[in-house]
Amino acid sequence: MDEAAGPQRAYEEFLRAGRFMIQRARRTGEYVFYPRTLSPSGEVDLDWVEASGLGTVYAITVNRRRDGAVNVALVDLDEGPRMMTTIAGVETVPIGTRVKARVEAGETPRVVFDPVEEPR
Repeated sequence: MDEAAGPQRAYEEFLRAGRFMIQRARRTGEYVFYPRTLSPSGEVDLDWVEASGLGTVYAITVNRRRDGAVNVALVDLDEGPRMMTTIAGVETVPIGTRVKARVEAGETPRVVFDPVEEPR
């Protein structure tokens, strides 16, 4: 990946390749999302790692428009960071729903989440 162009470009290249990658500080193991050059704790030794793709819905809202409803969700990744996203294929889900990420291909690929069935 072209790190010289910045972490956002590297992240977008991973998405185009169908990979959901997040950064992790080499020294502390702290996971970081959104892509950046410096972690919230000040670490600069950030490596790219494959995200597990698993998370929990922290918050969700539904924007209703004439052309249909769209949800906007905050998902707490199992690695720790929280990200803004969409829960695909549904209008809404309960807070606390477990979800799994996938890269939605297209002109501008993005990470979306699908609800997952938890084993009982």
